[in-house]
Amino acid sequence: MLRYGVGFLHEGFSATERAVIERLFEAGAIQVLVATEQLCWGMTMLAHLVVIMDTKKFDGRENRYVDYPIHDVLQMMGRASRPGIDQSGMVVLLTQNSKKEYYKKFIYEPLPVESHLDQRMADHMNAEIVMKTIENKQDAVDWLTWTFYYRRLSQNPNYYGLQGVTHQHLSDHLSEVVENTVEGLERFGCCSIEDDVDLAPANLGLIAAYYYIRHTTIETFSRCVNESTKRKGLLDILCAASEFDAVPVRSGEEATLYGLAQSLGMKVDKDKLNDPHTKAQLLLNAHFTRTPITTDLSSDQKFILEHAVRLLQGLVDVISSCGWLTPALSAMELSQMIVQATTSTSSPLMQLPHFSPAMVDKAKKLVANMSNCCNHES
Repeated sequence: MLRYGVGFLHEGFSATERAVIERLFEAGAIQVLVATEQLCWGMTMLAHLVVIMDTKKFDGRENRYVDYPIHDVLQMMGRASRPGIDQSGMVVLLTQNSKKEYYKKFIYEPLPVESHLDQRMADHMNAEIVMKTIENKQDAVDWLTWTFYYRRLSQNPNYYGLQGVTHQHLSDHLSEVVENTVEGLERFGCCSIEDDVDLAPANLGLIAAYYYIRHTTIETFSRCVNESTKRKGLLDILCAASEFDAVPVRSGEEATLYGLAQSLGMKVDKDKLNDPHTKAQLLLNAHFTRTPITTDLSSDQKFILEHAVRLLQGLVDVISSCGWLTPALSAMELSQMIVQATTSTSSPLMQLPHFSPAMVDKAKKLVANMSNCCNHES
């Protein structure tokens, strides 16, 4: 397609491939560039005309099509701007007629920015407890009053489920948020509540904060690991981490994943192929065996690998805190498998760059021949 002035950009490209396409487009060698929705925030290129082909994408977790977030649409529209070259830019937004007025409203009117701190409240509060910024429940309430979340409570109370904006309403709401959050952290073993007021970090909370792991994940690690857990069990526990909830599941991908499972010799329930955690397990096993995968799956695999080593380090600390040597060594071995992209039974030569199974066999034959020659001479 490059011969005809058309280029493509998607998550499966390497940094070098993306750089080549971007340079060709900026130089004018490519007149049309097709990019995926996921790249809208990482793209720096500008054009006179931007065409947004649709405003929906398939969400595998919900098994339905969902609308793009409005800020993603605005980010895509922002690509239609070339200062110093054009006096104006143009955007064509293709969407259903029923949503036309909805998008016009958000495009032509100011868009309020709301806080999402409440969706990650426990993880942030756990970090503050570990750093001793918060030492009791009153400190937690005071800490919240310095956040953007607190500023938006009185500006848009309905969005956050408030019934009023008086001082009493805000105070009751913050107290309830703090109570629910610290009780959840105590239940997950991340902190302890002393005298019903004072807060102290627990070992799991320290590990979660140090490795930036979600409190739900660290609780899963603590609950599922035991002294007799094998490496396969550790891999299952790793793939159950909440961080992998964000692994994208695309429409029509089930057949590809099922074929990958068969090539890896893994038994997978077809009903679970839409589960991001099942996908994470398949892609990690493909990484160990260096099985070729599609560009889309390669992008998802990269996302998984970015989190896997950090999560395993936290898992090792959880196991070590219990004094279990065997599963700790297995977790460390699993970490090395991820770093080296090889199985524990593979030849150590596979850890060297550019080595393939064929080269390993050739090296083994060469060593065997040398050994036979030495024996013959002796």
